[in-house]
Order: sequence, then C-alpha cells, then structure tokens
Amino acid sequence: MKNYFDFKDKSILIGWIAGLLFLVALLWILTQGAQAHNLLRTVNSIFISSGDSRRIVSHVRHVNGKAGLLGYWYNMNNSTDKMFIFAVFQDGILVPLGAIVSANGKVDEIIPLSSHAVQTFDNMPRSILQLYVTRIEAAALVNFAETEGRSR
Repeated sequence: MKNYFDFKDKSILIGWIAGLLFLVALLWILTQGAQAHNLLRTVNSIFISSGDSRRIVSHVRHVNGKAGLLGYWYNMNNSTDKMFIFAVFQDGILVPLGAIVSANGKVDEIIPLSSHAVQTFDNMPRSILQLYVTRIEAAALVNFAETEGRSR
C-alpha cells in the first residue's frame, strides 16, 4: 500500500509542475506583443538619452514555423535596415545588445543598450560576438526572404 501512495504523491507533484510550466508558457506566448512594444519604447528612450538619432518603429513578427533566435526584430525609422534586439550572458548578467542589419542581411553594427552593456562590450570576446553575428545574418536572410515574399 505504501508504494501506491508514493506513486500517487509523485504523480500529483509532477502534475503541479507540469501545470505551472504550461501556465508560464501560455503567459509567455500571450504577452509577446506587449513585450515587443515595451522593448520598442525602452530602446527608443535609450537612443534619445544617448543623443542617437536612430529610432525603431515597428516590431517584425516571425512567421516561420521554425524557432528562431531569442530576440525581437524591428524596422528602423526612415531606413530599409532592421534592428535585432537580443541579450548575451556576460559576467553573470544578461547584457542587452542591438544589431543593425542592412537590407542585404549583413550586420553593420552592434550597439550596447545599457550602461552595463557599454562597460562590458569592450571586454566581450570577439569570438562570441562573431558567433552571434553569424546567427543573426542567417536569421536575417530567412526573415527578409519571407518578408519580401509576402509583400509581392
């Protein structure tokens, strides 16, 4: 009889954990639009406070069924370029960065998006940045091709 209760207790615990994970995943999916909008406002306020004239104007949704990079794509104001906002784990802290991607899918510039990111950006290994640049360029080619296909 003891084994039955052990199994029952374990299955109830696993059920609770699975339910909580499902709830978190559902909330994550349902709040993507709000997260993208808040990030847009935050990045533009960073640009304003640093005296940069660039602005991002709209979130570009990822339509492809395949999972992409963790980050958000945005259109740039008065430009065909796009900006990819992502984070790198450096020195125990997530460092927010933005990559300006030209219309041909090449990364032109990577911009640190916080005061801590500015401090750690120069100390970041170039191999890590090159790895992210390669992944962003590959994702940009896929996303830009989808966008051009839909607009035609």
